[in-house]
Amino acid sequence: MNDAFKTLAERTEQALQGGGAERIAAQHKKGKLTARERVDMLLDEGSFQEIGQLVTHRSTNFGLDKQVFLGDGVVTGYGTIDGRLVYVFSQDFTVLGGSLAEAHAEKICRIMDLAMQNGAPVIGLNDSGGARIQEGVVSLGGYADIFFRNVRSSGVVPQISAIMGPCAGGAVYSPALTDFVLMVENTSYMFVTGPNVVKTVTHETVTAEELGGAATHASKSGVAHFTAPNELEALQALRRLVSFIPGNCEEEPPAVAYVAGDERRPELDTIIPANPNQPYDIRQVMNAVIDPDSSMEVHADYARNMVIGFARVEGRTVGCVANQPAVLAGVLDIDASIKAARFVRFCDAFNIPLLVFVDVPGFLPGTDQEWRGIIDHGAKLLYAFSEATVPRITIITRKAYGGAYDVMNSKHIGCDMNYAWPSAEIAVMGAKGAAEIIFKNEIAKAPDPQARWQEKEADYKEQFANPYEAAARGYVDEVIRPSETRIKVMHALRMLRNKVDKLPRKKHGNIPL
Repeated sequence: MNDAFKTLAERTEQALQGGGAERIAAQHKKGKLTARERVDMLLDEGSFQEIGQLVTHRSTNFGLDKQVFLGDGVVTGYGTIDGRLVYVFSQDFTVLGGSLAEAHAEKICRIMDLAMQNGAPVIGLNDSGGARIQEGVVSLGGYADIFFRNVRSSGVVPQISAIMGPCAGGAVYSPALTDFVLMVENTSYMFVTGPNVVKTVTHETVTAEELGGAATHASKSGVAHFTAPNELEALQALRRLVSFIPGNCEEEPPAVAYVAGDERRPELDTIIPANPNQPYDIRQVMNAVIDPDSSMEVHADYARNMVIGFARVEGRTVGCVANQPAVLAGVLDIDASIKAARFVRFCDAFNIPLLVFVDVPGFLPGTDQEWRGIIDHGAKLLYAFSEATVPRITIITRKAYGGAYDVMNSKHIGCDMNYAWPSAEIAVMGAKGAAEIIFKNEIAKAPDPQARWQEKEADYKEQFANPYEAAARGYVDEVIRPSETRIKVMHALRMLRNKVDKLPRKKHGNIPL
C-alpha cells in the first residue's frame, strides 16, 4: 500500500474510533460517551450517514500546524429516529476541547442548511470549551454564522440542543436560540462567564454546578427544558421528544395508532374539592383527558404553578397548558407567563393543537412582580395565544378570575371551543373581595357587618361565581360534566382538524419582549 494512502487510512480509522483509545477511556471515566457513541445511540441503528469526516482545521498558529484532527472536533451528518429524518452534530471534547473554529463551524452550518432545505429537525449534542482561541476572530465569526442560521431556522424546522458537557461564553447562545434545551445532571453546565470570572468581578464564590448546572437551569433560570441523570437517558429523552413533533412547519405532527374504548372518566366528577380554596393536582385532570401514558412534561421544575407539555389524544399530538392550583394556587406570574408563552408559540409554529386547562385566581400581586415587569411578561402569554392559529380548546375547571381569564385562551382572544365544568367560577374577582368593594357602605352601616358581608358574598357567588352567565353570552360553548371532558375534546379536535386561520399580512408582530 502506498505510504501516503496508508497514513490517510490510519487517520481515517482514528477519526472513526473517536480519537483513540486513551481519549475514549478518559471520556468514559468521566461518565461521558464519545461524540460518535452519542450519535449511534441517538439514531436508529445503522442509519447514520456522516458528512465532512475528513475535514481538518486550517490554522497554523500556536503549534496547530503540528496537529491534525480529522473532523475538526465535531461529528456531523444525518440519520433517522423511528424512521424519520433528522440532522445531527456532535461536538467532540477530546479534540482540542471541542472548541469551535472555522472548519468546525462550517460543518455545523452545512448541516443546518441541509435541514432547512429538506425540512427536518436539527439536533445538536453540545460538548465544547468555547471558541478556539488560537484562531481568533475566525472562531467568533463561526459562532455568528451558526446564530444567524438558528434564527432563520426558527419556526421552520425544530431545533433541539442537548448539553452533554461544558457550554460557556458565546457557545451558550446557539442553544438558547433553539426550541428545546436538555442538560445532563452533574456533567453538563452552561454559563456566559465561569466561576473564576464571577469571583473576580463580583467577589461571589460559586461552583460551576451552582452557577450553571442542570438543576440550576431547570429550576431557577428556566434555560433548560429537560434534565436527565445520565447521557443514555438524555438520548432516550431526545428520541421521545422527536416522536411528538413534525419535521417542519408544513407537516402535521406524527400520529400513532389508537384503539378506542370507554372514553368516559368518572373520576373527574369528584376531583374538584368542595372547598374552593383547597388545592388539587391539575396533572390528574390532564392525564384523564389525554391518552394513557402519553405525556411528556416540559419545564417540569421551573415555574411549577404552570404545567406545560406534549401529549396525545386519539394518537395525535397536542400541546397542553394548565394552571397548577397545587402551587401558588395556580396564579400567573412572570416565570409562568414566559414559560407558557414560549411553548404556545412553538406549538403554533409546528401545527400542534393546544389544549388548555384553566384554574387561575389572577396574576400574582406584589412589588417584586410589578417592578420586574409582570405587565410586559404577562402580555407575552396574551400575545402568544392571540397570535396562534392552530386548533385551540379550553376547559375551565374552577376559577377564571379577572384579566387572567382573558389571557388563558379565552374565546375573546381566539379560542375555538371553550368548555366549563359546573364548578367553574368566571368573574372579575373572588366573591369575598367583590362583595367588600361593591357593598362597602352597606356593610359598614349594618348592625352586624360580618354577617352582612357574608350575605352579600353569597349573593355575588350565586349570581356571578358560576359558568352560566358566560355561557348565556356565548363566551363558554358548553357546560359539561367533568367525566365527559375527554369525549368533548376528542370530538372538538376531529372537527377542528382542517382549521384554516390566516393572520393579517405583515412582516412580523412586535411581541412585548
